Amino acid sequence: MLFTTLALQIFEESIIRYHIKDDVYQDFKNPYPKDKVEHLLYRKNWIDTVQWHYEDIIRDPSIAPVDALDLKRKIDASNQDRTDLVEYIDGYFLNKYQSVEVLHNATINTESPAWAIDRLSILALKIYHMEEEVNRDDATEEHIAKCDEKLGVLLEQRKDLSIAIDQLLADIESGKKYMKVYKQMKMYNDDELNPILRGQKG
Repeated sequence: MLFTTLALQIFEESIIRYHIKDDVYQDFKNPYPKDKVEHLLYRKNWIDTVQWHYEDIIRDPSIAPVDALDLKRKIDASNQDRTDLVEYIDGYFLNKYQSVEVLHNATINTESPAWAIDRLSILALKIYHMEEEVNRDDATEEHIAKCDEKLGVLLEQRKDLSIAIDQLLADIESGKKYMKVYKQMKMYNDDELNPILRGQKG
């Protein structure tokens, strides 16, 4: 099975399970063993799915300022979790391909495999919600037609991105490409690098 086929199956499972309750505060339970890449993929998409709905809620014009601030901090924490999961997934690939003999003319990709998979996870969410719009009973024909057109583009994008990811993994496995991972260097979460946080120390 191609890796993206597996990933998309797990993303769809996560999205569907989330929408049974459709509640950002619902309990999370990962159905996959911790030592499997499926565990990472499921967790990654769940984070993306919850954050998708955080972003919807925070755009409510009538949201109370205190609630908006609380939600903004939840989004910040979610972004940190998302970055952590991407690095864990890249760690899986680094370990998987550590014994590959890299060819002398091997090249590096513009992004690591996990960051491309991050985009695939977000794309799965876009497709799910665009399909919802296409199937709305209360929407106008014009709205449905526009959303159906957008859905077609998203499905094509999913196909192209999946091919690109699987080709990248094949090239890494054969030594044609190599991967490097640059650990996160977010400055705004660091109390030594963010001048606002630094000023509050002591």
